[in-house]
Amino acid sequence: MTTQTDIHPDETNVETADRVRQVTVPPAARALSTLSHVEYEDAFLLETGAAQRRTGEQWARAILEDAPIRIRRKLRWGWFALGLKLASTPSDRFVLGWEVRRSTPDFALLGAGSRLGMPAELLFERQHDTLLVATFVQQQNPVARATWAAVAPRHRRVVPSLIERAARSERRRGRR
Repeated sequence: MTTQTDIHPDETNVETADRVRQVTVPPAARALSTLSHVEYEDAFLLETGAAQRRTGEQWARAILEDAPIRIRRKLRWGWFALGLKLASTPSDRFVLGWEVRRSTPDFALLGAGSRLGMPAELLFERQHDTLLVATFVQQQNPVARATWAAVAPRHRRVVPSLIERAARSERRRGRR
């Protein structure tokens, strides 16, 4: 299995804005994936005392569904371009089109099939003072590998900004 840290070892613990940092995917988080194999993985950690205020699924919804509409549109367009099969109708079983595969108070695992051979999962796992957001991507063919290689750098810039936006919103909410 090739992990993000194998591909970009210098990015293992890159600091990003305001307490969000890229980390190596913990083995326990990787074990939650239902994909048969994972060719790409990454994880971002938000250090926040507010982690326990929301369930894993509530964090997923805050990060994805509470983003401004223009960002949600760009995300959905990008996922469509990647061939992800997302639901178009809002439902409790989906988070911005991603199927809720597993949900407990501590984590939510979202998943999507792919028309290009690139099924993916997103994990939102709260811990005592942190929130871990991980991405797992299976690449079933050369087209999927080449497509993800082109997209991965942008993905690693967008994810921390989405997490930080949700964290700012949670901090504002907590002060009320």
